[in-house]
Amino acid sequence: MKHVFSTAIIALSAAALPLAGHAAELDAALACNESGHQFIADLAAQQLIEPTPMRVERNSINAFKPAKGADLSAFGFHVFAVVGFEKDDPMFRTGDGEPLANSAYGAVVFGGDNAVQDAVTRGGSNAIVHHVAPHVTAIFCKRD
Repeated sequence: MKHVFSTAIIALSAAALPLAGHAAELDAALACNESGHQFIADLAAQQLIEPTPMRVERNSINAFKPAKGADLSAFGFHVFAVVGFEKDDPMFRTGDGEPLANSAYGAVVFGGDNAVQDAVTRGGSNAIVHHVAPHVTAIFCKRD
């Protein structure tokens, strides 16, 4: 899982600046009580993310960038990418490797691992906090 998000992070760096416009907190969704389909479909329906993934990792994780004007946050951190996958779901493209899980989703935020982990724990989520790069961390939910 070490390189799950690294390539997507580089590709999304250009879209990382905070945007004025529609703000949304993803904390409740990142409590890991929903499916990858529900998470991505809800954000797309609210026009908070681009409906088509900008990148698909080998493990089938689809990376979506926030829609123009959307300002997403998770546990107080700025979100610059959301990721998701649901097995056998036409909303998602599959990669050429083994899928990470049957259902997975999350957010990639600007923030150090420890600070993000503390905020996620305080928020009551059991999400996985994963180091991506210096000051870039993924908050990730998955179901097998």
